[in-house]
Amino acid sequence: MQSVSIGDIQKNISLLTQKNDPFAIVDKRKNKRVAIVYPVKKESVISAMAGKYRERVSKCKDLERTKEEAMTEALREKYGLSD
Repeated sequence: MQSVSIGDIQKNISLLTQKNDPFAIVDKRKNKRVAIVYPVKKESVISAMAGKYRERVSKCKDLERTKEEAMTEALREKYGLSD
């Protein structure tokens, strides 16, 4: 994986739009990897990043209702609430 320093990005912001492959942003002073950038392509990167769980997840039709159900379930687990 190619590395790009924070200073290089500050000097030339167009590096972010020119890259086609994933690359790491590195802080050269601390010698630490700060972030990994995956460029946006025409196809979705979600399926590539989903890993072993992508077959288990079903697509939801109503996102707001799904969020509400997940929050309710989390509260039930945390506080021991019942219907």
